[in-house]
Amino acid sequence: MDYMQDEQERGITITSAATTFSWLDHQINLIDTPGHVDFTAEVERSLRVLDGAVVIFCGVGGVEAQSETVWHQADRYRVPRIAFINKLDRPGAEMPHVLEEMRDRLGATPLPLQLPVGIEDNFSAIIDLVTLQQITFDEESLGETFSVGEIPADLAEQAKTARTHLLETVAETDDDLMEKYLTEDDLSEEEIRKGIRTLTIARKVIPVLCGSSLRNKGVQPLMNAIVRYLPSPKDVEPMSGHDPKDHATSITCPPSRREPLAGLAFKVIDDAHGPLTFVRVYSGEMKEGAKILLATSGRKERLSRLWRMHADHRAREKVIGPGEIVAVTGFKFAVTGDTVCDEKRLVELEPPRFPETVISMAIEPRTNDDRDKLMDVLTRLTREDPTLSYKTNEETGQLLLSGMGELHLDVITHRITRDYKVNVNTGTPRVTYRESIAGPGSADGIFEQVLGGKTHYARVRVAVSPCPDSTVPVTEQAASEAEIPPALHAAIEEGVTNSCLSGPLGGYPLINIRVRVLGGETRDSDSSVLAFTAAAETAVRQAVERAGAQLLEPIMSLEVLSPDEFLGGVIHDLNSRRAEIVEIGHRGNLRLVHARAPLAEMFGYATVVRGLSTGRALYTMEPSSYAPVGQDRVAGILGYDPFSHGRPGA
Repeated sequence: MDYMQDEQERGITITSAATTFSWLDHQINLIDTPGHVDFTAEVERSLRVLDGAVVIFCGVGGVEAQSETVWHQADRYRVPRIAFINKLDRPGAEMPHVLEEMRDRLGATPLPLQLPVGIEDNFSAIIDLVTLQQITFDEESLGETFSVGEIPADLAEQAKTARTHLLETVAETDDDLMEKYLTEDDLSEEEIRKGIRTLTIARKVIPVLCGSSLRNKGVQPLMNAIVRYLPSPKDVEPMSGHDPKDHATSITCPPSRREPLAGLAFKVIDDAHGPLTFVRVYSGEMKEGAKILLATSGRKERLSRLWRMHADHRAREKVIGPGEIVAVTGFKFAVTGDTVCDEKRLVELEPPRFPETVISMAIEPRTNDDRDKLMDVLTRLTREDPTLSYKTNEETGQLLLSGMGELHLDVITHRITRDYKVNVNTGTPRVTYRESIAGPGSADGIFEQVLGGKTHYARVRVAVSPCPDSTVPVTEQAASEAEIPPALHAAIEEGVTNSCLSGPLGGYPLINIRVRVLGGETRDSDSSVLAFTAAAETAVRQAVERAGAQLLEPIMSLEVLSPDEFLGGVIHDLNSRRAEIVEIGHRGNLRLVHARAPLAEMFGYATVVRGLSTGRALYTMEPSSYAPVGQDRVAGILGYDPFSHGRPGA
């Protein structure tokens, strides 16, 4: 599934890839997603369109920071899950510890369906608690064949105890099952599987399986579990959206071919023959050559070709129905998050949500001939990747490319130079800061100008206050209808949004801010939408300056897993990076350090931590929050001291 050259060279998954195959007479549509947090957009867009997920945990690393991110993404989209504890043949592997971390860190209710036989180098088989049998995988065929037999006597009691917990959990799903279990002290295999499926789809438990995928130990039982316990499209609530012209009107899209078409474009990639748009179909059919509507933009498209994807290979299809994932050629306007639908039933589905970028770097073409090519390539790449953006710094004229991390930008640079043959120079990656306010503030914004021979007038009065953990401005309307008619609310909100795109300190976006519209003034003949947008923008800018702007920097959540002998060096280095050590614990025979550190101090950390531990320490890092920058560092970041001289040119 890792077909990109960068993926094969780096040994990691960078982009999500889809395939379709059969197992136990069922069709499985699978999307393989990256694990690295820099490519979290691939996970986000995939979870939005999936009915179920297999979450893979390392038997040594357990629940890592990026695992938590993926878990919470799946929670947000209400995706049923099963878990697979992998790499139980590696030194330091321990299944009970991973189960404990699932409870403590994820708030999950793991339900083990298997137990490992042996651990680390001695890992040889698994015990199936549903059938109470041992499954041994053939080493010579690399696990392709396996045998089923009796459980060894020394593990019989442990297996019986674990199975009792499984039966008690399943029995609680149904009164009849509970009565049977209490009277007979057992349930049939079919009853157990039915109970597990019910609990899984209701997201009350997480069935847990185990193995070593590299050696194909435990893979076939995992495939069986996908069919037996994860939902089909008919097992989950039908997808629903809203009328594009009336967001208050809900529209349900049942998974039936007889219904009008409804699907979500969740991924667009740049193909040699044009854009390739991936669509999950929820309702109705997609037919080759048919015309469809993009509900989000109102544009019409033609389905030139339909392709069933197998990573980078494709097979042509004529018709695709509900539950399917298909790639479409022929779309000219579709972007990630667009709803494709039939004109007979206009519906707009919820698009995936993507995090904001936290890092940027300067990029420039080496020659004038490369300039136009670079802009074309960046347009293509940002269409593919919603977490990638670019803009020109108005003050310096530099072209800035922004993404989710050092690795993200490094991969993009490689693609620009190697895949698209554009020669570029890049600067050192740097932090993408944000701005906020230190306290409350208020102001009146007045706009009065003659435009096109007509006077435009508006007055808007606002109050601003801090709003923690909100990455977009929150607007509240508190003005009376006499002062500001409801028809002008959208214009005012547009002005609020515009004013928060650029803060007064360094021009960074404003976050963690609430804007309360207190009142205003209209003139019957002169008031206009344009005037109220401009007045609101002026009012918010003035209120922010009076409230006292502050610079915010991204803080990363960091985990370092290190042998004990290197712990002192690791902690000393983190302290030098202004890190806050949250907790130091154990994971098997290794030490686990939880810390929070400014992103500005973490550039190049991968190389440093390898050097500190002779390559034996592992780390994961993900964006956590934003925090105020110390006053002693603000001038160095902005290039001037806003607390003494004000911003140059203000």
